[in-house]
This record gives sequence, C-alpha cells and structure tokens, in this order.
Amino acid sequence: MHIGNYFGAVKNWVALQDSHECIYGIVDLHAITMPYDPQELKANTARMAIELLACGIDPQRTILFIQSLVPEHSELCWILGCICPYGELSRMTQFKDKSEVLKGSQFVSAGLFTYPVLQAADILIYRAKYVPVGKDQEQHLELSRDIARRFNGQFKTDLFPEPAPLFTETPKIMSLVDPTKKMSKSAGDRHYIGLFEEEKSIRAKIKSAVTDSGDLPAGAEMSPGVTNLFEILAACGKTDDAAALRKDYDAGNRQYSKLKEVTANALVELTSSLRARRDELSQDAAKVTTSVREMSERARAIARETLKEVRAVTGLPERV
Repeated sequence: MHIGNYFGAVKNWVALQDSHECIYGIVDLHAITMPYDPQELKANTARMAIELLACGIDPQRTILFIQSLVPEHSELCWILGCICPYGELSRMTQFKDKSEVLKGSQFVSAGLFTYPVLQAADILIYRAKYVPVGKDQEQHLELSRDIARRFNGQFKTDLFPEPAPLFTETPKIMSLVDPTKKMSKSAGDRHYIGLFEEEKSIRAKIKSAVTDSGDLPAGAEMSPGVTNLFEILAACGKTDDAAALRKDYDAGNRQYSKLKEVTANALVELTSSLRARRDELSQDAAKVTTSVREMSERARAIARETLKEVRAVTGLPERV
C-alpha cells in the first residue's frame, strides 16, 4: 500500500469499526484479471493481510477475509452476470483505461471486462448497507446498486439492499512528481510514498516533490503540488501545523522548504509506528494466516446463507 491507499480508504475502514459491523476483503480474484505471477500473488495476499492488521483492522470486531476462500462470491457473480446488461459493463471507465494499457500485448481478459459484476457480488453477498470507497470506484458501486435493484425487481424480492457509498473526508492524494494525477505505483517509484517506507526515502521524495516554478500571480489559486503537500499534512492529523503554514502562505510567506520538512516529519511519524506494528505481526505470520482463515470461514457462513436465499428465489435447487 501507499499513502494514497491509506488516507483514501484504509484509514476510514479502521475508523468505521467503531460505529459499524464491518466486513473487509482481500480481493485476490480481482488481482488475476491482469497478467500476474502466481508466487507474487500468493506473497502479496499474505502481506496485505499483515499490513491491514498493522493499520488497525481488528479481528475481534471485524471480519477480514480472503476472497478466493469464499467461493460463494464466484457463484453469485455468475448469477448476477446473467442479469447485468452487456452495455453497462462496456461503459465502465476502468475497463477502457486498463484495456488501453494492455492493447499492445494483444490480450485483454474477459475477467477484466466482467470484474465489476464480481465486485457487485463481493458487496451484495453480505447485504451491505454501506461501502467505503474512493471516488474512482463510485461508478462501479452504482452498478452494484443497479444490479441489486434489477435482481429484486426481476425475482420479486427485497433480498438485496442498495448499498450507499461512504466516502472518506480526505481528497485524492496526488503524485509527488505530477500533482495533476492521482498517486499511483504504476507511474514509478518517485511518484508515490509507500505506507511502510523507510524514513530516508520518504524525506528524499518529499524534498524533491513538485511545488511551484515561481511565485503565483496575485489572486491565483494554490498550485496542485503545494495543495497536495497541505492535503498530506492534514491527512496525517497535523491540522494545527497545516493551518499555521497556510496562514503564512496566504500572507505571502511561502517557505516551501518548511512545508516539506513538516510534511516529511508527519509522514515519518506515521509510517514508523505502522512499520513497527507490521514487523511485530510478521514475526508470527503463521498466526496471522490462521486468524485470516478463521475470519474467512465466518464470512463464508454469511455468504452461504445469502446464496441459499438466492438459489431459492432464482429457481436453482437447494443444496443438501
């Protein structure tokens, strides 16, 4: 994970544990829609479990499951795919973007096209009322709502609620090199800061982050690069520091070196504590694996009950 993932989603997931019954998934089936290495996938799945727990996901209050360990997701995906119009999938912007990237390889998987249906199954199988998502996933969530509405109407049931989005208060964290684009690992190492990155690297990246090429004209808006640094600082919880630096900025005292120093300090404080927790969990990776498998069984128990009702209303035979 990088800090954009954390501030845009995971931090919110952790906070929601205080007010909601939460079920979160490590979606390894989604990860295979693009070309991948099997051993890398396996390692990434295990690492993601440890990192999410390090961020504060609490197995005593929350279910954290691995998607492929709950095969009911795939079964529901097929059923929902049979009532999802082709035209709606063809309008998904992420498919257009990713298939464009893969066009040179001459292979674009059907899974890349249909994965929004699996995403809908991920949500609807737990009859979720809310889904904490980033703005870039809003279109896919709307598809989930449409599918729930169509399923309920076609089979004359109220089985699936229409899930509503829960957006984080933190806007998108942008690239350090090109602050007009969202932070992404695919753009290259200098564009992002890893959530568990070492201090020296963090300070170097923030120091070289794009700000302004010169003073802005009077009345002009703050540049994207400077805005991004202020957003990161505020997301780290350093609202007083951000307010003080913003006051100086508005007064014309634009000390970007100071802004970068304070932002780097805030990130180092955050990542150091998370890294310590991750390293502690990694010392007993087998225990983490057992815990996540147990939580996946808890998720599967819920999913089975949903599939039992789905099979009944759709005319599929009851399992014995």
